[in-house]
Amino acid sequence: MASYDLVIKGGTVVDGTRLPRVVTDVGISHGRVAKIGRIDPADGERVLDAAGLVVAPGFVDLHCHYDAQIHWDPYCTVSGWHGVTSLVLGNCGFGFAPVKPAERDRALLMMTRTEQIPYESMKQGMAFTWETFPEWLDNLERIPKGVNVVSFVPINALMMYVMGVAEAKSGRPATPEEQREMQRLLREAMLAGASGFSIQRLGPRSLQADYDGTPMPTDLMCDADVLALADVLNELDRGFIQITQATVGSGDLVAETALRNPTDNADFRFMETQAARAARPILWNAVAAIDDAPDFHRHVCEWLDSCQARGLRIVGQGANVRTWFQFTLDLWNLYDSSPAWNEAMQGSVDERLAKLSDPEVVARMVAEDGELITLGIGGPIQNLTVVSHGGNQELEKYVGRRLGEISETEGRHHVEVMVDIARQSGLKAEFRTSAATSGNADYVGELMNHPYVIPGISDGGAHVKFFTGGSYPTDLLAWLVRDEGKMSLEEAHWHLSYLPAHAAGFSDRGFLREGAPADVVVYDLANLKRTPEFEFEIAHDFPAGEWRRVQRAEGYRWIIVNGEVTFEDGECTGATPGTLLRSSTLAELAPA
Repeated sequence: MASYDLVIKGGTVVDGTRLPRVVTDVGISHGRVAKIGRIDPADGERVLDAAGLVVAPGFVDLHCHYDAQIHWDPYCTVSGWHGVTSLVLGNCGFGFAPVKPAERDRALLMMTRTEQIPYESMKQGMAFTWETFPEWLDNLERIPKGVNVVSFVPINALMMYVMGVAEAKSGRPATPEEQREMQRLLREAMLAGASGFSIQRLGPRSLQADYDGTPMPTDLMCDADVLALADVLNELDRGFIQITQATVGSGDLVAETALRNPTDNADFRFMETQAARAARPILWNAVAAIDDAPDFHRHVCEWLDSCQARGLRIVGQGANVRTWFQFTLDLWNLYDSSPAWNEAMQGSVDERLAKLSDPEVVARMVAEDGELITLGIGGPIQNLTVVSHGGNQELEKYVGRRLGEISETEGRHHVEVMVDIARQSGLKAEFRTSAATSGNADYVGELMNHPYVIPGISDGGAHVKFFTGGSYPTDLLAWLVRDEGKMSLEEAHWHLSYLPAHAAGFSDRGFLREGAPADVVVYDLANLKRTPEFEFEIAHDFPAGEWRRVQRAEGYRWIIVNGEVTFEDGECTGATPGTLLRSSTLAELAPA
């Protein structure tokens, strides 16, 4: 009888702990790593020949939005195609629990604009069987999964459940009774297995607005209510907090102040207060390298160092993937921080066309151009490229050209050029941003090597018609490790697996060690790549006939979750060995 269910033979093992790589074997039994060392192939029920391949722990994606998609896609692709074996749901304060039955549709609508998840896909693909957060976890435990998951308590949902939709969005502080009820429900959720709580605080001009263009409840949430929730984690000594908070302001503030000294403001001081009050880790989104401001990420990293030195466990989630946004104005909303853009991008195609045909509306959009926060979404509008004419052949002359160059040639403002092209195409002309993050390997390499920065911000499951950040592990390994030599394999896998796993409380995951769950990627580094590399594929694979943009992967020979192969040479095996990891049991699962 075979001693091991699976033997990975002769691979280069990078165990995720920063220990030097070693060529050896890995034996897996009953979903766990049983041995790392020399193994007779005859002792394996199945043997995978990993000669010349890297064997490493599966990747851990801490910032994604697969809360709906996991119900029809157990592998949470795009992330699942790129070696992610564990992930966290409920980021940014957005999610579906707790929710009263009468407000289920409202919960779906809340995800349509801010995270651009198609309403009909959610409606058809996700049957509500829960109201409370513990019932949401039971649902996650019950459904088939090809990855391991934990879930935050999303505070937008919690506020609306306790205060009602209108009052939660009013910007007023919770009453003492409401605050105590939110604490009670958070405590109940944590004891049921929640990983912590998440919030987005982007203010009244939120970049990620509600379906009607208004701020999310947590965008206007007062400090006292956030700190009251932090007290619950302190009391229980369990869980962590994810916060999405702007790093820069707008207009002249971006150019003159925030890029010089980005952490010298009240938002960062509040995160320090929050970390001290909770006495638990905080995952902050997001830090990125900026080509025109090379000291920006360095200042942020110095702040993270200082926080850790003061006992404040704040970890930055860093953007590393070389991707972009590609969009049409019939769907686009990520300029919502501009009131004029927010107004113009509300409504049906006909309603948007009517507004974009109004000279006064366009004039306001032009006037607010300098105030747009575009650093995290591909840079200034004048750098957008027209990538398709949307069916109007008369616009072919613009395809492949930057809006700034067209503006100079035609003597019109670049926003006017963009609006005119969009309007003439019936809002079907496509625009593409420059890279959403820096393409400078030196800068991004500095950021990704920092000990308190986690790669990613995949936003997987969100912005599905604009963006594919879930390919970030593949791009990091192929670009920064193989092609540019800015990271060692050991450092890369520590950042991709060990650091995020332990920041999130996956106490027995993120590394390969005897006794640990067998979440493993086996890949060919020389041939690892995203497909297509610098384009998108359109996939019509969402419920209700909806489509999304995707990037698949090549070079992963096997992706293994809890000892079972889920993908082999890019093909899904159909196995669903993923599990729900409740925070109450994470520590108990750690190997002796």
